[in-house]
Amino acid sequence: GGVGNVREQHARKIDVPAGARIVVLGGPAMLIGLGGGAASSLASGTSSEDLDYASVQRGNPEMERRAQEVIDRCWAMGKQNPILLIHDVGAGGLSNAVPEAVDHSKHGATIELRDVPSAEPGLSPMAIWCNEAQERYVLIISDDRVDEFMRLCERERCPAANIGALTDDGQLIVNDRQFGNRVVDMPMSMLLGNPPSMTRDAQRIETAPAPLDLSGIELEEAALRVLRFPAVADKSFLVHIGDRTVGGLSVRDQLVGPWQVPVSDVAITATSYGAETGEAMAMGERTPLAVLNAPASGRIAVAEAITNIAAAPIGSIRDIRLSANWMAAAGHPGEDAKLFDTVKAVGDELCRRIGVAIPVGKDSLSMRANWSDREQQYDVVAPVSLIVSAFAPVTNVRRHLTPELQRVDEPSYLLLFDLGSGKNRLGGSCLAQAYTRTGGEAPDVDDPEMLKRLFAAIQEMNERDMLLAYHDRSDGGLLATVAEMIFASRLGVSLMLEGDNRALISALFSEEIGAVVQVQRSKLTQVQMVLDRHGIAAEAIGRIEEAAVLTVRSDDEVVLTLDRKTMQREWSATSYRIQALRDNPVTARQEFDRILDDRDPGLSVYASFDIGEDIVRPLRGSPKPRVAILREQGVNSQYEMAAAFIHA
Repeated sequence: GGVGNVREQHARKIDVPAGARIVVLGGPAMLIGLGGGAASSLASGTSSEDLDYASVQRGNPEMERRAQEVIDRCWAMGKQNPILLIHDVGAGGLSNAVPEAVDHSKHGATIELRDVPSAEPGLSPMAIWCNEAQERYVLIISDDRVDEFMRLCERERCPAANIGALTDDGQLIVNDRQFGNRVVDMPMSMLLGNPPSMTRDAQRIETAPAPLDLSGIELEEAALRVLRFPAVADKSFLVHIGDRTVGGLSVRDQLVGPWQVPVSDVAITATSYGAETGEAMAMGERTPLAVLNAPASGRIAVAEAITNIAAAPIGSIRDIRLSANWMAAAGHPGEDAKLFDTVKAVGDELCRRIGVAIPVGKDSLSMRANWSDREQQYDVVAPVSLIVSAFAPVTNVRRHLTPELQRVDEPSYLLLFDLGSGKNRLGGSCLAQAYTRTGGEAPDVDDPEMLKRLFAAIQEMNERDMLLAYHDRSDGGLLATVAEMIFASRLGVSLMLEGDNRALISALFSEEIGAVVQVQRSKLTQVQMVLDRHGIAAEAIGRIEEAAVLTVRSDDEVVLTLDRKTMQREWSATSYRIQALRDNPVTARQEFDRILDDRDPGLSVYASFDIGEDIVRPLRGSPKPRVAILREQGVNSQYEMAAAFIHA
């Protein structure tokens, strides 16, 4: 998912007049993506090899940037914007984008197929009309502004073509002058009329999961297995291959604290250079739970996205918007019913209860592969999966919370918000997967109102400067949450829990919705007053220590002691091994070994000059230097450079 801002005048398409021109902006047609829509609807292995290859896409960010610069120049004109309507080219290529743009104002159109820019002169009419080459837009532009628009495209070296005009006869005509015929000639009402509804016969298959067997699980081995588990473990190998701050407006990326540990709950960008306002994005998913309880997996995904984005200062939970990405093995026995039940649980029930909208989404309903040999047919079926992306406006980007524990001049404590109300259900957890054990009861969102109250309480305490650190509880449970807070700060934590070995395992590794916060002693009373007012409870589970060690006590007896280095090496081992295969193994090893160095100060500044000195004071009153910023078409960062010079 992605988040951005748009002016209100651009938020809805307007009606456009007959006679306006249809322009294709962006890259040329290519013989790619012809089978995209068909291939994405079929289980892997069931379609032909030719269809699989025909569905391959490609991306060209340089061309996308050129098109974006043209679009930016247009909307910057305000009311003089030459673009009347814009539509992206996606599935189905021009065969889908052009009719949808034309249909908006209930017009027809006459198109010349050979005016469409093409990188391959041998493309068939069908391939030109239907290929899914990316970085393209269909624009409707006033007839008297087309020449002006084309000059903008020429300046940005962005391909553009005037391929036809809107008509008022309701007929779509696509001419092909190379063959002297019409490849399309049909009423728009037939093309985009009401298709027949599809009916699916979905049968629920009831299963009674067996209880989860926890026998033979020792606390220390379980902790290290869970920290190594890919869903929990360090993702540095992924983080480091991308530019985390492209655009110059990134306020919060993945890496937290002086040692740059990738444990951030939320991503935040600023609205503009120097602005306090911004946007936040976070994610939630818990696909493995769908094996046991599909609706619970959807509810947990939504709740996790909300407890993640709660680290950013947001006015109200109602300001959050969700993007829902659904995946399922449609057609497989029982899976359609699970999908129906999960969509209903999320869209019709939970999100209505908490006041959060899902305006956008996507689906992939072919999540299975099958093949056969001489003996039998084989199927691999993925469980129903909901990946939730949450977006919200941020009131003050400088006040967000991170998992980095803070050093303060007084004792500080960890408080746990447990929305599972002590149930500590372990079904589908990373612990169960790490020991390849099935069964048990899945965690769930039993009280949506409690989720709303938790969000509101975190927001108020953050605004009133009561919290030193925040981290949500998700994959890996409480142990992973606290361990990541230790990695980010290199401080220690002493946890005080109760119960026998089974109770401790449940408390440390259950993945019920919740969060952990650090509060200094002098603010505990204020925090309790806020929690009482919001009707939510928190449990004091431990205190912060100077030595970077995780200690777990049960009834005053130490049952687990793990130092930071041991835990973080296990947590980062998989990332290191992947990075060593992909990158220079010597430097990957050096980075991995830095975890062992307790003297490593992390990111720290030792300036040879006074940072506070006003070095431009002697220049005040003199004329400002004239600065020109030159750029090549298709590249970016000119805005960041301009902002830097203006600031200087």
